[in-house]
Amino acid sequence: MSVSLPEDPTLDEVRAFLAPGLAAQAAFDGWNEKAVSSAAELAGVDNDLARLAFNDGPVDMIDAWFQAVDGQMTTKYSAEELAAMKVRQRIKALVEARLDAMAVDREGLRRALAILAAPPHLRRAAKMGWRAADKMWRLAGDTATDYNHYTKRTLLSGVYGSTISVFLDDESKNYLETKAFLDRRIENVMQFEKAKAKITGRGGDRFSMARFVGRLRYRGV
Repeated sequence: MSVSLPEDPTLDEVRAFLAPGLAAQAAFDGWNEKAVSSAAELAGVDNDLARLAFNDGPVDMIDAWFQAVDGQMTTKYSAEELAAMKVRQRIKALVEARLDAMAVDREGLRRALAILAAPPHLRRAAKMGWRAADKMWRLAGDTATDYNHYTKRTLLSGVYGSTISVFLDDESKNYLETKAFLDRRIENVMQFEKAKAKITGRGGDRFSMARFVGRLRYRGV
């Protein structure tokens, strides 16, 4: 569907309008004002207005792009299509939808992650990862508000982050290596409830989420 700016747009509307095109420009120019200007020129948006919309620096630019990816993921499947899948299939489909949305902009993504890996940005990066995981679980139909709400999102954040690492360097056809990796990681998530019940049943408060996530993310593949 074609999207256009209203005649007198707000800065939020300008950000949302330009965000999908930012990563393509950042692949060449970096996440900076030059990328904003290039995206604005291609979209026919006044350069000064575009720069004002993104005057808080590269992390806000990256955040806006990730929100655009959220939007693309959200519209990939209808509620009826997701409801017809098993939970595991829903999560896999939604992660793959995010990857599809970023596939043409892998170099922009690589540069974005390098920025987010800097110590001053780690907290913001963690929030973005949590938001993505929360969005996926909500689309998958999760309504948990107790301990499970947090464990599911913590685990999926780890799965998604490690899958992105594989995705960035995957040269296989249709990203088959990434999809196989994702299958294995999701299997870990689906087994979590059984593992949690077994561990907490034997050891009560001896269960360590940090140790479990560490095993999930770094075990041999």
